[in-house]
Amino acid sequence: MAGPDDNALLPGQIIFGGEEAGVRRAAPSAELAPAVEPEERELEAALRPKNLDDFVGQERVRKQLALVLAASKIRGRSADHVLMSGPPGLGKTTLAMIIAAEMNAPLRISSGPAIQHAGDLAAILSSLSEGEVLFLDEIHRMSRPAEEMLYMAMEDFRVDIIVGKGAGATAIPLELPPFTLVGATTRAGLLPGPLRDRFGFTGHLEFYSVEELELVLRRSAGMLDLKLTSAGFSEIAGRSRGTPRISNRLLRRVRDWALVHGIETIDARTASAALDMYEVDARGLDRLDRAVLEALVSKFNGGPVGLSTLAIAVGEEPETVETVAEPFLVREGLLGRTPRGRIAMPAAWEHLGLKMPGNAVAAAMLPFDEDDAP
Repeated sequence: MAGPDDNALLPGQIIFGGEEAGVRRAAPSAELAPAVEPEERELEAALRPKNLDDFVGQERVRKQLALVLAASKIRGRSADHVLMSGPPGLGKTTLAMIIAAEMNAPLRISSGPAIQHAGDLAAILSSLSEGEVLFLDEIHRMSRPAEEMLYMAMEDFRVDIIVGKGAGATAIPLELPPFTLVGATTRAGLLPGPLRDRFGFTGHLEFYSVEELELVLRRSAGMLDLKLTSAGFSEIAGRSRGTPRISNRLLRRVRDWALVHGIETIDARTASAALDMYEVDARGLDRLDRAVLEALVSKFNGGPVGLSTLAIAVGEEPETVETVAEPFLVREGLLGRTPRGRIAMPAAWEHLGLKMPGNAVAAAMLPFDEDDAP
């Protein structure tokens, strides 16, 4: 499926992995591609499942996607466009790579923030080969002009290139080879309806159970040649916040701790000691999470308190508190959002080993309205 111009680089395009990998990443500038240690990047890539059979969890999405890909191969056509939504770290990028591998097609990787102009998207689309898979991460952050161009490209495999300006401008239609777009988003609600409706398959990824994360860890430990007891796997999985990416990261940190201390077999005690050193507690809360809860409880008597005030109390930006700490704390029932501000829930007091005073109980009974929370 390689095209004649497959080796030609577009302006600002970066290729990772070489021709053997068949993976291209497109970005407008080097600043948008943060430097990662080669060894760490290779390790992350090695831990990714290569096919649907090796992919752990997301049973419903996995079965539906397998059916879509199998039908496409029987018809001898490119697969329908696929939209993956869900929180970060659950496997959206991995599934895009699996789709390309299952279809035996090259994979082009870019992201919504990297496509700020329609010309950026036109350059990527015009260089696609037949059957190629284009993965757009954070697709909801694509610019509006590029989004409008994508509508026609997805539906008719055609884009119109505008040449000239003003009254003398001319639209030149450019035919595109059939391709499969795989979009990933952490905020599906921000996708406009016309774009969402053009995807043939939409899958929402859920958080993993502890049992599923143990399976992920067992596979990763086998690839890393690590020895863990069942209790060791459970200890790491229980602190992974339902996210495979976090579980693999914690596994590597526990590996480092065991290596330095000369421990060959990692049990629950070893895993607990290692993760305690990295400030990840038994429930998966990290330093920022605990700082938010402790500020709510000790400085504001459980709330309610506004987001900006809470952020100042923990020395972070409001956006950091809202996007990094709050989702997990709310999901765990430790923090609540009310029209008057954030409050510490009874579970937060219990987790911190403190007794909840009566006025905090009254605050916890306030009506919840996330849209009006300051």
